[in-house]
Amino acid sequence: MANEDRTLWIESLDIDAQGISHRSDGKVVFVEGALPFEQVSANIHRKKNNWESGTLSYIHHASPQRMQPGCPHFGLHAGACGGCKMQHLQPAAQVAVKQRVLEDNLWHLGKVKADHILRPIEGPAWGYRYRARFSVRHVHKKGTVLVGFHERKSRYVADIQVCPVLPAHVSALLMPLRQLVASLDAIETCPQIELACGDNVTALVLRHLEPLSAEDQNRLRAFTKQHPEVQWWLQPKGLDTVHLLDESSPLSLFYALPEFGITMPFRPTDFTQVNPHINRVLVSRATRLLEVAPNERVLDWFCGLGNFTLPLATLAREVVGIEGSEVLVQRAQYNCQRHIASQPSGIRFAHTSFVARNLFEMTPELLLQDQSADKWLIDPPREGAFALVKALAELIQQQIARAKVWSPPKRIVYVSCNPATLARDASLLVNLAGYRCSAAGVMNMFPHTAHVESMAVFDLV
Repeated sequence: MANEDRTLWIESLDIDAQGISHRSDGKVVFVEGALPFEQVSANIHRKKNNWESGTLSYIHHASPQRMQPGCPHFGLHAGACGGCKMQHLQPAAQVAVKQRVLEDNLWHLGKVKADHILRPIEGPAWGYRYRARFSVRHVHKKGTVLVGFHERKSRYVADIQVCPVLPAHVSALLMPLRQLVASLDAIETCPQIELACGDNVTALVLRHLEPLSAEDQNRLRAFTKQHPEVQWWLQPKGLDTVHLLDESSPLSLFYALPEFGITMPFRPTDFTQVNPHINRVLVSRATRLLEVAPNERVLDWFCGLGNFTLPLATLAREVVGIEGSEVLVQRAQYNCQRHIASQPSGIRFAHTSFVARNLFEMTPELLLQDQSADKWLIDPPREGAFALVKALAELIQQQIARAKVWSPPKRIVYVSCNPATLARDASLLVNLAGYRCSAAGVMNMFPHTAHVESMAVFDLV
């Protein structure tokens, strides 16, 4: 049973966007919905020996950075959408919070302090989310179908009619999609719709647990006639079964990196950045920070489809993209070959290659196989690149102890989606491998959420 707490003074936000307060005895209180420098009351739901947590019940003194949320479905009440946590905080203040999270993680977890803090990369606060996974539920008691995100701290699907973080044309599809699913024979066996917006088309991947009837497939086709920007894909089982509803569709998904004259085709279930506005600036800044000279060799670790590899190929003598999946390596090679074949300047990609490695089981011996490189770019998943940087540190120590046959990269740019694993890996680079953290900063890839995307530069001392 929740109980009303006495007045609390909020000092800061944690990584989950909860307000942090301390009682006079030092006990920490986390208050969901509260902002720094506010005086609030809270309903306390959980009590432990060293901490308590609850939800905001009343604001006695509001922060000047508090703002009216831009979405009618945001809030702390039952049924509120759980897709965003920080809509009540001004976007510029959100970025400042994320910068503080990055710096705190680097110091407290990695004992690393950046020499220079990079200016944050910011973009549109609304309409930015070009990728999403919508849950679909037929709610018998309400006599309706719900399509959207889960409720806050709940397994139930929120009853949302609009979503301002989605592109406007996708937000406008939410209610028509509910009506479409309600009309399907497969109304009970379609649990998910995945969204992937390209620069030219909006792909929707319908997960269906049973084969779709001919009538249902025709209903999907009728939907695309009403909404010609939509392209339907079907997923009967795993990701390898994803296919176009109509294979003769003339449109293929792609996104562009115009600064480098590059277009990247992709499938709707491929990993691409959620926010294309930030991605363009991110690629530009990362390649600029690497300071690649025309005679240098560069390794792009966790290269994916070549989001960084191909731009780097326009700058360096040789680029090698390294990924853990043979399938992804083949896809990246295909993207590279397209540019060689289709552009007069395609020769600049001719010295680009791709290699498959288990990047979570890297060893010094495997690093030797990939030979020396002047610069590295690392863009790992949330788990980070611990095995890779550990192998680098060990190999550097081995080379110090004997005659050199291999040279470490002079500079590393590390792009991260998890400040904790970045801090862990930064500690190895700085404290064992002999690098210094020259610069670090955040990208607001996910406005209104607590996700912290960041970038750090490491130079060999």
